[in-house]
Amino acid sequence: MKPIVLIPARMAATRLPGKPLAEIEGLPMIVRVLRQAQAADVGPVAVAAGDREIVEAVEKAGGRAVLTDPDLPSGSDRILRALAELDPQGRHDVVVNLQGDIPFVAPEVVRACVDLLVRQPACDLSTVVVAESDPAERSNPDIPKAVLALAPDGRSGRALYFTRSVLYGDAPVWLHHGVYGYRREALERFTAAPPSPLELRERLEQLRALEMGMQVWAAVIDEAPISVDNPADLERARAYARRLDKDSQ
Repeated sequence: MKPIVLIPARMAATRLPGKPLAEIEGLPMIVRVLRQAQAADVGPVAVAAGDREIVEAVEKAGGRAVLTDPDLPSGSDRILRALAELDPQGRHDVVVNLQGDIPFVAPEVVRACVDLLVRQPACDLSTVVVAESDPAERSNPDIPKAVLALAPDGRSGRALYFTRSVLYGDAPVWLHHGVYGYRREALERFTAAPPSPLELRERLEQLRALEMGMQVWAAVIDEAPISVDNPADLERARAYARRLDKDSQ
């Protein structure tokens, strides 16, 4: 396999405008994500940017970025457009879609998505989940949950459904985090299809893949990456970065 990691980003975030360039202890958030992706060392990394300012920030940090139409409907569409420019010959057969708002994502998370595609030949799309840490999380509609048919090792499973609804029972509730690994052909099929009924109902893009008959597998990770969606999240991320800096001294 020859993976490539693409990070979609645009300035027009509803809850936190200009989010990719939000400074976290001296570095724009998008640059922090870029560096974590590079540390995964699975293949080349580039940012699929919806705005010229993002391209400039990435290139200033020594990274690569591709300017895409800011009006593209989703991150998946954005990375496919960037992929056409970066790799028109189709050399990269796996594409990791790494969200631009998880500045401290562990490199192991990126590698886990690629590894699932290696270990599960029938898998079209890989992603990651983490066990709930608070019972309140299972009833929070802002936190998507995954229903999995777990493999015997308990560290991965085939996704049966994703939902924002409450899940019951004593077994762990798996919380889904939006890092994806696509086989290139699956990404092309996925973005060519219209939004599906379940996707529109739950407002979860990955349900389109399930309704299309794709196999989606999820790797179990031990710790959820910090996601920055609003000003309060940004302050938490800044505090986390300060702790990291202090611990490294």
